[in-house]
Amino acid sequence: MPSLNKMVLSEKEVQLRDNSTNLEIKRWNPEYKREWDAFVNNGKNATFLFLRDYMDYHSEKFCDYSLLIYRGPKLLALLPANLTTEGKLISHEGLTYGGFIFRRDVRLAEVLECFRAVLRYLESLSIKLIIYKMMPRFYNTLPCDDVEYALFLLDAKLYRLDCSLVINFDDRLPFKKGRKSEISKAKKYGVTLGQENDFKLFWNEVLMPRLNSKHNVNPVHSFEEITLLAKRFPDKIKLFSAYVDNKPIAGAVIYEAKHVAHAQYIAVSSEGRRIGALDLLLNWIINDIYSNMKYFDFGICNENEGKSLNHGLLQWKQGFGARATSHNFYEIVTSNHYRLNDVLDAQQQS
Repeated sequence: MPSLNKMVLSEKEVQLRDNSTNLEIKRWNPEYKREWDAFVNNGKNATFLFLRDYMDYHSEKFCDYSLLIYRGPKLLALLPANLTTEGKLISHEGLTYGGFIFRRDVRLAEVLECFRAVLRYLESLSIKLIIYKMMPRFYNTLPCDDVEYALFLLDAKLYRLDCSLVINFDDRLPFKKGRKSEISKAKKYGVTLGQENDFKLFWNEVLMPRLNSKHNVNPVHSFEEITLLAKRFPDKIKLFSAYVDNKPIAGAVIYEAKHVAHAQYIAVSSEGRRIGALDLLLNWIINDIYSNMKYFDFGICNENEGKSLNHGLLQWKQGFGARATSHNFYEIVTSNHYRLNDVLDAQQQS
């Protein structure tokens, strides 16, 4: 396969019409940006991560293969995606989650039609496999298990399952005793709290040293990337810090969805860990700043594509009253589109 970023697209690749359902598929083009973003802002299962100013901040790393699905002039769904050098479609490799984004009023049969049309389209281009990252359910503003039904009919293979630790504000569990004692300790040491606009000190003095010493890795986002994204989305990406003598010793980068606050990064220095600074910080974030949300998402506690658990991390997050919810990853064989025929044909005959 030639270099994906240099592929020349034929008309067949850019656009395809499924005459059986009157669906038209178009491949992403920057001229669709306004329409794409407006759709994301009103979708029933979308967050700001699907806006093009977020998706495209690292566009040079991926061959964008996002699709727009229309019925007549009406945009019915989006599929944020990229194509790998092996010829697999991933939705989306540069995002935590992905999958179809649907109109708020979409019906089950239309979801199935979108799946079938897209799979037929991809098969016609010799793309044989989709790696489909589900959107965790609690991010949806309306029920969206139509997707689960489609995946069942398509005989999609569940190859990875992560456990996200989530606080449900409508039915909360109390903090464990250990967390409460750490909070009290931090108060005795005079730890102060605040929101930061500059990510530099947290990145260089807390987050990167912590990740390097404990896991020998760097953050997914570089300092330059997170600064760029925070400037693009100042109401969605926020840094909260804990200090001693005005020195940051713990911090949390929060991504805000419509009713979910997600901890994208959490880190504490050795000093901050000793005096309970992170517990005090998260107590403030959870109980004061985001208590009006429906959910607080701590992120996953899995390793090895879900097959291993980080038990220390799991116990720590559960100590705040968070409990597990699944984040599923599927493989879909594009030629399996025919498995939807019986259900859809029965609809047309009724």
